[in-house]
Amino acid sequence: MTWANKLAFFLICATIIFTTLAYGTVHQPILAFFYIIIVSIMVLWAIDGFISGTIRFSRSFLQLPLLAAGVYGLIQVIPIGSMAETAGISGIPNTISLDPFATQVSALHFLALFIFFAASLVFINSATRLRKVVAIIAVFGFIYSFFAILQSFLSPGKIYGLYETRFAVPFGSFVNRHNFAAYMEMTMCIPLGLLFVGAVNKDKRLLYITAIALMGVALLLSGSRGGFVALLGEVILLIILTTGSKKRGSLFIKTGLAVGLIAAIVAGSVFVGGESSLTRLVESASSNDVTTDRAHIWNVTLDVIANNLPLGAGFGAFGVAYTPFDDRSGLERVEQAHNDYLQAVADAGVVGIVIGGFLLFWLFRLGLKAAKTGNTYRRGVGIGALAGCFGILIHSIFDFVLHTTAISVIFVTLMSLIVASLNRYEDDIEDFDGDRKYKRKSASVASISRGRQSKI
Repeated sequence: MTWANKLAFFLICATIIFTTLAYGTVHQPILAFFYIIIVSIMVLWAIDGFISGTIRFSRSFLQLPLLAAGVYGLIQVIPIGSMAETAGISGIPNTISLDPFATQVSALHFLALFIFFAASLVFINSATRLRKVVAIIAVFGFIYSFFAILQSFLSPGKIYGLYETRFAVPFGSFVNRHNFAAYMEMTMCIPLGLLFVGAVNKDKRLLYITAIALMGVALLLSGSRGGFVALLGEVILLIILTTGSKKRGSLFIKTGLAVGLIAAIVAGSVFVGGESSLTRLVESASSNDVTTDRAHIWNVTLDVIANNLPLGAGFGAFGVAYTPFDDRSGLERVEQAHNDYLQAVADAGVVGIVIGGFLLFWLFRLGLKAAKTGNTYRRGVGIGALAGCFGILIHSIFDFVLHTTAISVIFVTLMSLIVASLNRYEDDIEDFDGDRKYKRKSASVASISRGRQSKI
């Protein structure tokens, strides 16, 4: 294993933490640094191939949606003739996108996420590295949730006691509390999956339960209704995936464990934050802010979709496409649809439906395979990662959480863990005969060496 290989893996792990701590990576200077990291990973990937004489890449079809989104975004900014002269200005390129610059930026962002995903699939190539990524997510989630709870009492209106937001309610390092809740949904799902499949030693179970409960308490204290619904959804999915139809006793035990865990989270949030920690969930349902009035935004978004089919208004061009159909004053500009599914169709039209549909199909196809993996630890990782993805897909009905870089990075990481959990490694701690049937199908990493292609 080359030094470039080790450094690339380190950068992948560091990116998970950095994008979160840097305000969720939504500001332009931080985004620029994120892109520098992605380029660095690409360079190290190439150096590793040069030193080892083998270029490794993943054959997983789960990469295709991100690549397709990036490519289609670039297609949307290709000039097709020019617009008619308007207000004395002529020669304006005619493109599919209503905001070519924003679409170009979005396309490059999709491609950056694709590179990060592709690199993760290649460099998480052993059981040891798989365990390291899982440990980073779980431990960082535990520490981060503790910090967020402290900050919510010591400095509720400022991030790190320094940065004050004007148009959103911050929580943790995120400008928007819903993004924090989304992050917690995904970090707590991995230890939950390991706990539900029985991959945690008895002497460590209390530690896992404590970490999960603290992350759940932080999620509730954020006051995100979508986050709480998503949490319930992923717990239900975990019960379904880890309980056979004939194991009624196991069903009762796991249901009881889930109910007890939710009750402990609720009780913990009341103990830490008082009754107001729960009333916030109800209070947030009513809002006078035009930019968060979901019923109105969704209705206008349907008009945007109807008037921009079949090609869409362009990735990142929602704000421009939305304005002509908004019957309100326009004093407050709406930039997101608060529903990632509607916005995908508004931005990319029929192509967005195809890309999104394929992503969901292939994600759950691999996730359900991971739920049958013979190796207990990898099965827990795969099920937990799928539950985390499921939770964020539920949350995406109410918010635009996947538009935040830190959320999309951890989501992509969970997808890579699903793929990695299907692979069989030489350093697996536990290996059952039932896992052998996945050996050939899960060999998703290939290499090109001396002009020939071979599986690894």
